Amino acid sequence: MPEKLPPAIRRETRRSNRRSIHSTNPCIDPPPPEHLLFSTLATDLSIYVKDRNSSTEKGLIDLVAEGLTDPSKAAVLLGGAVVTLLALGLGYRFLWRPEKLLRVGVVSQLLVHPLKSGRAVHVALAECLKFGLKFGELQDRHWLVVTEDGHMVTGRQEPRLVLVSLSCQEGKVCLNGPNMEEVRFPLEQPENRIIDCRVFSTDIQGRDCGDEASRWLTAFLGAEKTFRLVHFEPQMKPRRPAESEPQFSQHEKVAYPDYGPVMLLSDASVKDLSSKLDRPVTAERFRPNIVVSDCEAFEEDSWEEIQIGSVRLQRVMSCGRCIFTTVDPETGIINRKEPLETLKSYRLCDPSEKHIYKSAPLFGQLLTVKKTGILQVGDVVYKISR
Repeated sequence: MPEKLPPAIRRETRRSNRRSIHSTNPCIDPPPPEHLLFSTLATDLSIYVKDRNSSTEKGLIDLVAEGLTDPSKAAVLLGGAVVTLLALGLGYRFLWRPEKLLRVGVVSQLLVHPLKSGRAVHVALAECLKFGLKFGELQDRHWLVVTEDGHMVTGRQEPRLVLVSLSCQEGKVCLNGPNMEEVRFPLEQPENRIIDCRVFSTDIQGRDCGDEASRWLTAFLGAEKTFRLVHFEPQMKPRRPAESEPQFSQHEKVAYPDYGPVMLLSDASVKDLSSKLDRPVTAERFRPNIVVSDCEAFEEDSWEEIQIGSVRLQRVMSCGRCIFTTVDPETGIINRKEPLETLKSYRLCDPSEKHIYKSAPLFGQLLTVKKTGILQVGDVVYKISR
């Protein structure tokens, strides 16, 4: 036995049969156009709504039935549908804008800095995660040198720290430096204590890497104080850069970087600076993660959003430079003057942004990761516009 139609649809079917006489009797006024629209809609509902007992179907059928029995309501419903369609069209036209990808450069270097202020590790490819670049067990700025009371130590205070290499091999962390024997210790040491640390006046934890690493760093840096090495682990509470730099979103999280998880710089910008110096500098002095070639000097300042492979990066702000740029990454010697003074001569911010950067010259861009993925040297860099 065929399935019975809902009452509202049956009523409309009877009305449709009665209206068939309009085709042969011109004395009877034809139904208004909106009735024809809602009659068609009712029929379509009976076909496409599968669950005839659902409350959703009942609400739709009742709505259509009201439009069929009351022409004024039909006009209102029809008007509402038109307004909705217009709104959707305007939204599509003005709010949704297709993306355009413009080729702006090529990745020439990828650098991971596992130890904050330590020597960079050059890699051919790296994972780009929310916390920054990762290569094997090496995650960018996930190890930190601290004093015994937990305050961070960087190349600003201890310039020779830039000569320390940290690597991982077969579950062991290795520390190397000029005229020092390599020291190895386990990557995971869950029995070691957790130290409460301070990074730019922000609290963060780190797992102590043990006495052997501490003795090695203390001996290498040659200071009278004792240094400890700590490691940020996944279960630890990260820092929020927005607490010290409001340009960042409250949702962004980092381990031991100054601010952003990724820093980008172009080869052309480094060459432009070098052309103004007595002694040229390299990109390593500015500790970027991504170096881009095949673009103009400082073109990266205008890349608000970029795509590299499947990775998407969002610019947050320029990188304000400090005294650390005057440390030579090859010798560990600080001169406290260049290239900082030259940068200040032509790379200061616009007066409207002085509340952000103050007197720091700008060199490189701080980015956050919108979409994670793999980066490779040789990848094309695209600027995204809408």
